[in-house]
Amino acid sequence: MAMDEVERLKLERLVKELKEKKGRGTELVSVYIPAGRPISDVLNTLWYEYSTASNIKDRVTRHHVMDALAAIINRLKLFRKTPPNGLIIFAGYVAGDAPGNEEMEIHLLEPPQKLKIWLYRCDSRFHTDILEDMIRVKEAYGLIVVERGEAAIGILRGRTLDVVDELTSGIPGKHRAGGQSARRFERIIEQLTHEFYKRIGEHANKIFLPIKDELKGIVIGGPGPAKKEFAEGDYLHYELKKKIIGIFDVGYGGYAGIYELAERAKDLLKDAQYIREREAMNEFLYHLARDTGLALYGEREIRRALEAGAVKTLLVSEGLNKYRVKAKCMQCGHEIEGTFTEEQISQLKCPKCGGDMEIVEKKLLIEELSELAAQSGTEVVLVSTETSEGKELLKTFGGIAAILRYKLGGR
Repeated sequence: MAMDEVERLKLERLVKELKEKKGRGTELVSVYIPAGRPISDVLNTLWYEYSTASNIKDRVTRHHVMDALAAIINRLKLFRKTPPNGLIIFAGYVAGDAPGNEEMEIHLLEPPQKLKIWLYRCDSRFHTDILEDMIRVKEAYGLIVVERGEAAIGILRGRTLDVVDELTSGIPGKHRAGGQSARRFERIIEQLTHEFYKRIGEHANKIFLPIKDELKGIVIGGPGPAKKEFAEGDYLHYELKKKIIGIFDVGYGGYAGIYELAERAKDLLKDAQYIREREAMNEFLYHLARDTGLALYGEREIRRALEAGAVKTLLVSEGLNKYRVKAKCMQCGHEIEGTFTEEQISQLKCPKCGGDMEIVEKKLLIEELSELAAQSGTEVVLVSTETSEGKELLKTFGGIAAILRYKLGGR
C-alpha cells in the first residue's frame, strides 16, 4: 500500500467529519505547524493570539476562542519538539442542534507528509484544504475511448475511476446521401471525423493538461480504427501525446467503454489501487465459486485465520463503519471486547448487571484488522464501495473477506 491506504482512509473520514462541523461565529481554530519549527516559537505566537482574542467584542465568541487557544497551548506543552512531519490542530466549540449546545473538540494529528507552511486561522469552519491536498492520491491515468460516433474521457486515480466527459459526433453512417457522389460524401465524412477528433482532443486537453504532472500515462481504446487515427493524429497536446502508453481494442464505446478499457489495460495500470482491488476481489470470488477452501468471510473466521498467519490477502471495504471496542462496567467491573457500530456503542450496557459501560479502547475495525494482518505479512486491500465488486463485498460478505495461503483445518 502506498501512504498506507488505511491511514489515508482514517484521514479522509476525519476531514469529512471536520468539514461538516460549524462554529456559532468565527471561533473554530485551525493551526498548521511546519516541520522543524520550535514548539517554543509556536507557543509564543499562540500566547500572543490569546491576548489579542481578549479584545473580541462578542462575549461568547471571545470566551470560545480563548478556551480553544488555551486547550491547544496546554496540549502543545506536552511536546518537547515538533513531530518530524509537523503538526495540525483543529480546536473549538462546535455548534450543536440549538444555541448554547456547543461542545469543545480538539483534534491533533501528524500530517502524512512534511508540512512546509504555518497557518493560524479563526473561522466559522475548520480549514482542512491543506490536509485534503496532502491525502489526495496524486498519481493518475487518463483513459480515452474513441469511435466515429461517440467518445468518452475518464480519469483513474487511486480507488476511483471517473468518466469525466462524453461526446457524440452526429456523423452519418457510411452510405451515400441522395444525389451526392460517393467520393464527395466520403470527403464530407472524413472532414466531419477530423472535426470530431479535434473536439475530442480539445476536451481531453482541457481535462488532462491541468493535471499533466500527475498523469503517469494515457491509454486509448475503441472498437474500430478510430482509436489509432486519433492517437496518431495531431489532436492531443504534444505533452499529452508523449504520455500515451497503450492502445487497446474494446467492444464498447462511450461510458461502458471506459470501464472495459481499464480492464483491458490492467497490466499497464497494475499499480493503480482500482486495478489491485478488482483483481483481489476477482481472485476471492474465483476461489469461492470453485470451493477451493482458500476463500473466507465472516469476522470471527477471518480473525482466527489472521492469528494463525494463514491469510495471504485481506480485503476490507472502505464502507465498513464498525469499531473494535474494549469496555468496562462502571458498576461491577465486568470487561468485554467486541465489534460494534457507533450506535451500538452509545447503547452499550453490561451483560452481567445492566450497568453503564466505560469505553477503555475504541479503534476502527479496519485499522485493528490491518494491524493484525501486518504481524503475519498479510497484504491488505482496501476496497472502494463504488464498483460492483466493492458493493458485493460490503452487502454480501459484511465488508470483510480473505484469500488464504493454505486451507485451514476443518474446512
